[in-house]
Amino acid sequence: MKSSGERPLRVLFVGDVVGRAGREALARQLERVRAVSPPDLVVVNGENAAGGFGLTEAVFHELLSLGVDVVTLGNHAWDKPEILRFISEANQLVRPLNFPDGSPGRGWTIRTVEHHNVAVVNMSGRVFMPAPLDCPFRAIEKTLPQLETPLVIVDFHAEATAEKKAMGHFLDGRVSAVLGTHTHVQTADDQILPGGTAYISDVGMTGPFESVIGMKIEGATRKMVQGLPGRLETAEGPAQFNAVMLHLDAVTGKALTIERLNCPRG
Repeated sequence: MKSSGERPLRVLFVGDVVGRAGREALARQLERVRAVSPPDLVVVNGENAAGGFGLTEAVFHELLSLGVDVVTLGNHAWDKPEILRFISEANQLVRPLNFPDGSPGRGWTIRTVEHHNVAVVNMSGRVFMPAPLDCPFRAIEKTLPQLETPLVIVDFHAEATAEKKAMGHFLDGRVSAVLGTHTHVQTADDQILPGGTAYISDVGMTGPFESVIGMKIEGATRKMVQGLPGRLETAEGPAQFNAVMLHLDAVTGKALTIERLNCPRG
């Protein structure tokens, strides 16, 4: 993709942070990334950051203290009831845009980076996801004109790859990036779509490496094999770091590059 000539904006988007191990890995890797190629904007999916389920106010501020600019959520947004006390006042925190009308919080936010406004939008898929959810395609179509900037990052928190692919093509050329989250497994389909939108089906997980998508192996396996109820527990030990680094044309909003970052046991 041809650049306008202005210095590209560097956006680091970090895949679902899971528990304390994920937060510690995030802190270490942010320091390393900044030493090599400092991002202009850091966006983190934090819906599993507090004990593997949801987000507390203390953990939210911990993420901000690391230099995170925006925290996105997903289907676990309300797992920690205390979030209802602060989400509506937290401009750096966004929950899925297509939650039902009247849900607290916001579905998008604007951050000013190098004199350019960058919008970060959070949405949830509907295929194999908890109801009720409004149509994400109609929700983003209605919202795009309100953003008033070509620099738009979309965190599409969804289960089905087909739904994510469809969203990528639906928004191609109209947003800077459509980045999948939720499955906690990084996919190898990072690309720039024909219209200039960066796309990946899932950014992956920043959390315990020896785990079942962040949960203790024994408990997760037992639940699968026996089908018995039981609360999953966040795994411990070394954590992996999954993210993507975007280079965006600051004038047109088009993506110039997308690079997967994968650091096992980081």
